[in-house]
Amino acid sequence: MKAKKLFTSMALISAVLIAGCKKNDVTTPGPSPIVIPIQTTVQANVALAGTAGLAVLAGSAINSTGATIITGDLGLSPGTSVGGFPPGILNGTQHINDAIGNQAKLDLTAAYNDAAGRTCTDIVTLSGNIGGLTLTPGLYKTTSSLAISSGDLTFDAKGNANAVFIIQIASTLTTTSGRQVILSGGALASNIFWQVGSSATFGTTSVFKGTIMAMQSITFDTGATLDGRALARTGAVVLAGNTITKQ
Repeated sequence: MKAKKLFTSMALISAVLIAGCKKNDVTTPGPSPIVIPIQTTVQANVALAGTAGLAVLAGSAINSTGATIITGDLGLSPGTSVGGFPPGILNGTQHINDAIGNQAKLDLTAAYNDAAGRTCTDIVTLSGNIGGLTLTPGLYKTTSSLAISSGDLTFDAKGNANAVFIIQIASTLTTTSGRQVILSGGALASNIFWQVGSSATFGTTSVFKGTIMAMQSITFDTGATLDGRALARTGAVVLAGNTITKQ
């Protein structure tokens, strides 16, 4: 009988202790996720015209070190300096100040101005680091620089393979080492357009998607890859053992 009472008392004490612990077990809520508004305005594709066949186009020079592989044509206008092929591999044709290269440069200017001039009532403003975000089809802009540095960036086409994404960047675009652009919901690299007001730099082994139209230069650090196009209006495209595949 005494043993039974002792067991009952111990059970009650344990229940009180457990209840007290549960009462004080407060979970601290994390930061609220950033929600990107869904846009209703449908953006038309940016017409690349003669630039469409090029994987890389530059204004002043194209320089590569290491085992760079470019799939698609390479263009340069008005510069004349192309270095690093070989050992780099070009699965395409060089157009150095020829009719195709010169026309591509004119068409790049038109495409850049088209992307930069787009506007709509539901445009979404971005700022700073956009790593970790998911963007849906539409028009995005920033009045300064953008970076993909604290996480990967996802483009979600919501099941529409024709969905277009345009990102207007007033200054620089950068990614840190190993960061990725991820395509979801049928999104295509060929329908993503980055209009960069100055220069773009992609960190070591980063994975990027889309057509980059930079006013100045584009630099790929060692091992960075691009599915899309690297198009620099006035400056150089600098490569270091990269894989560039025209999309």
